[in-house]
Amino acid sequence: MFRLWKPYVSVSRRRAQAAKEAAAAKKKGKAFSPVVISGRTIADSFWGKSWCKNLESYADFENRLGRGRTYARNGSVIDLQVKSGVVEAKVSGSSLYKTSVKVKALDGKRWKKLVAAVSTRLAGPAVPGA
Repeated sequence: MFRLWKPYVSVSRRRAQAAKEAAAAKKKGKAFSPVVISGRTIADSFWGKSWCKNLESYADFENRLGRGRTYARNGSVIDLQVKSGVVEAKVSGSSLYKTSVKVKALDGKRWKKLVAAVSTRLAGPAVPGA
């Protein structure tokens, strides 16, 4: 019989898979950095909120973002690594898998322009008599 989707895997089973994977990685000397959500918000920092807002602006990924939020909230993102130009994650879904988001770095000219624009906003208006 042909199946379009993999069978559902319960959260408890995903957590058990994640724990097993983390233990195997620990034996090899690699520490995992799981995503831990406290409360209702996915991100607390300015950068985290900006990252989420940017991702949400891509309507064609709308169904994936909801699933990703669910995975993050229930502890299924068992390892998250932020590196230069790429964010990589190990996720315990219907199976264990790796996923990544690649970000192209700005060239020097564009970076300087961005820094200048942000710097003027951070400095704020001049205060008379200061």
